[in-house]
Amino acid sequence: MGMVCISGASRGIGLELARQYRDRGDHVVAACRKATDGLKKLGVEVVEGVDVTDEAAVSKLAKAVGKRQVDVLVNCAGVLSSESLVDLDFDRMRHQFEVNSLGSLRVTAALRPNLGDGSKVAIITSRMGSIDDNTSGGRYGYRMSKCAVNMAGRSLAHDLKDAGVAVAILHPGFVRTDMTGHQGLVDPPESAAGLIARIDELTLETSGGFWHANGERLPW
Repeated sequence: MGMVCISGASRGIGLELARQYRDRGDHVVAACRKATDGLKKLGVEVVEGVDVTDEAAVSKLAKAVGKRQVDVLVNCAGVLSSESLVDLDFDRMRHQFEVNSLGSLRVTAALRPNLGDGSKVAIITSRMGSIDDNTSGGRYGYRMSKCAVNMAGRSLAHDLKDAGVAVAILHPGFVRTDMTGHQGLVDPPESAAGLIARIDELTLETSGGFWHANGERLPW
């Protein structure tokens, strides 16, 4: 049984990851701003009040974890809004950077003492953060924030390698969740299963890679 810590675990992909890790026998610490009924019913360890944009709130998560080693840290908290060139809401864009980019780095840094040899860090990003894959434009805040977190993940892979900690940068697919207005190509259970498979197969040799949940290697 491993120790798995998941941010953004109250709904969507994060909730399904918590469910599937629990079902296979791992101990799950589910961090969220406010627990949903669905999360409460899982019977996992829930830490509420964790806003990844707030250092004091993230410190609350670190305090709850204590001195326990985290075998898998999944940074899943995220937000999505749509900005076009004629609708550039910069406050909304800044918020996406705070959550999508800095949030993952903030949580990982706070739990760095809990990551030991053999631990893994997963950043749930999006292929919309790929520069090569951008063929349609738009979505400025989301695309830029995901591109930034991809770079953070690559730097973390280098900085944590000597400690034996591997990092995966993962696109979950176009998933039908509240965040996407329940539009998409796959449902959360299928996405979560693919993400867990990618995390399971992650090694120090493959650390820092950018993958689709289905196993496809994605362009930067």
